[in-house]
Amino acid sequence: MTTDQDKLSASRRRALIPRLLARFVLRAAAVVAMLTVVAWTAVLTKQSRIAPPLALVETVGADRYQSEAESVRESELTPVELKTETVKFDPIQDEHSADPQTRWFNGRPVRPATTITMLVTAYSPDAKSCGDSADGITATLHSVQTNGFKLVASDPKVLPMGSMLSIPGYGEDMIVPVLDVGGKIKGNRLDVLFPTHEQAIQWGARRLKVTVWEFADGKPADNPRKLR
Repeated sequence: MTTDQDKLSASRRRALIPRLLARFVLRAAAVVAMLTVVAWTAVLTKQSRIAPPLALVETVGADRYQSEAESVRESELTPVELKTETVKFDPIQDEHSADPQTRWFNGRPVRPATTITMLVTAYSPDAKSCGDSADGITATLHSVQTNGFKLVASDPKVLPMGSMLSIPGYGEDMIVPVLDVGGKIKGNRLDVLFPTHEQAIQWGARRLKVTVWEFADGKPADNPRKLR
């Protein structure tokens, strides 16, 4: 038989159930909130490892620049060993390099001495031009291939062997040596050499103002037989 006291206890228990449920809900919410905070803190920590705060970046950069500036100042105070090099000057080349008229021939400085108006014809080193003398050797015992087939025959009484000339239109106006003679080359006349008879015919005969060059180093002219 249920007494009044038992009824009272049952009524109290029923009254406690809502309170217990409310406490359980509050504790569960607190646990969820704590887990959320822990997770967000982990995310922030990971991001901070990847990209440090801007203030930290600026501090690190300033420290780096300051260390570089200090190293520069230290290098300025450090004695530097100077290396000296011996430079060789060529007195002949240095003396004549400032003269715009100075050119070079056979390793020596040359300058224009005079100009002569001459009749300039052409020949080839074959029998068509040289007849029985077509042996490939010039009067100064040079091969006709000397200077790339760029050489001249003259009258030795006008231009001695070894004379240096520049002839407009021949050899790209380079300085060429007189290394040959010819039976018909007399007076103010020159014969310029071409590798083939066809090229010589194409040159024809021209009256040109020829520049005669001389050595500018004060030394005597070379033996024309040694001009190789």
